Amino acid sequence: MVACRVCSGSVDEFLDFGRQPLSDAFLDPGEVEKEFFFRLAVGMCGNCTMVQLMEEVPRERMFHDSYPYFSSGSSVMRQHFESTAEEFLRTELAGPDPFIVEIGSNDGVMLRAIDRAGVRHLGVEPSGSVAERARAQGIAVCTEFFEADTAAAIRAEHGPADVVYAANTFCHIPYVESIFRGVDALLKPDGVFVFEDPYLGEIVERTSFDQIYDEHFYFFTARSVRAMARRFGFDLVDVRRLPVHGGEVRYTLARTGARRESPAVAELLAEEERKGLATRATVTGFATSVERTRDELMTLLRGLVSDGRRIVGYGATAKSATVTNYCGISADLVSGVFDTTPAKQGRLTPGAHLPVRPAEEFTAPYPDYVLLFAWNHAEEIMAKERAFREAGGRWILYTPKVQVV
Repeated sequence: MVACRVCSGSVDEFLDFGRQPLSDAFLDPGEVEKEFFFRLAVGMCGNCTMVQLMEEVPRERMFHDSYPYFSSGSSVMRQHFESTAEEFLRTELAGPDPFIVEIGSNDGVMLRAIDRAGVRHLGVEPSGSVAERARAQGIAVCTEFFEADTAAAIRAEHGPADVVYAANTFCHIPYVESIFRGVDALLKPDGVFVFEDPYLGEIVERTSFDQIYDEHFYFFTARSVRAMARRFGFDLVDVRRLPVHGGEVRYTLARTGARRESPAVAELLAEEERKGLATRATVTGFATSVERTRDELMTLLRGLVSDGRRIVGYGATAKSATVTNYCGISADLVSGVFDTTPAKQGRLTPGAHLPVRPAEEFTAPYPDYVLLFAWNHAEEIMAKERAFREAGGRWILYTPKVQVV
């Protein structure tokens, strides 16, 4: 039996992706023999309904000085974080001498707007490569993992925070008790803990199974977040659906009784109840859909290659590790992956070992088909690569269903 990392209840496994590599461990050819693998499987707690991985990967293996993901690489995400910062400045940070702490601040894309407004801030970012990028732009960064001791040290040096914020980070952290103790120690009495992460409801509806990989330990719903918050002395006081990264929810938590609950919380809870999102039948149905998607995608790829078509991938994302390794996509089907991130170029994708090439080489010459791994940026990418479509190229998508567009 696996015990829930939130409430110690029993976690019932419903989907096993088998042997998987670290999703962001892009390899030099000489490193292949040393590659780390683990079993990627996901289950639901029968008590608090939190969906979570069955096996934890040590955090130091995932977040380190060579971490290759930079949040500001997408114009869509830059705009998203800019508007997030502006909203905080209008609301929670509008009082005297405000202070915000961001857990997992990456390259400082959100905190740059906070800094320009002259507001005190601190990013807590354990990955040295991205932390240095933020620091070089004048962002205050603590290169540590956030937990209770870290929070206590921050408060001692900087005082209490009006906001503790995390974007695409809180779901990465299995040790939630330490996080909540840290947030409780750091926040002002009326402060808020705000985090946004992939939403299980969207993952199930879109069959976006590639959102499940080593870094994403939890898959939140309003119901499971409310249960988790209550366990640690907090209330879920607001929720907001977000369109980024294939569908997320922003959760706002405050200490018990400190704030009135927004009507949006009850609305989302009722929607989840109607859809049976916390039921065994729903998650096992999702598992069946995942298997069907895998089979349909492989049938399509094999058929195209047998007809002499050339297929490449676009976007060497963390998500693509789950797709390529679970489905068994090798270089004889997808000859390589084009990506804009210099740290990934010239390397091999995790597990499947597809060569990663600079996006600038995509036109030399165009392939027949492109498997779009970065589907959450489809609109932005397709607009950028309009000439590919005009030359007769086709995009292959696998969420919400396998299709050629």
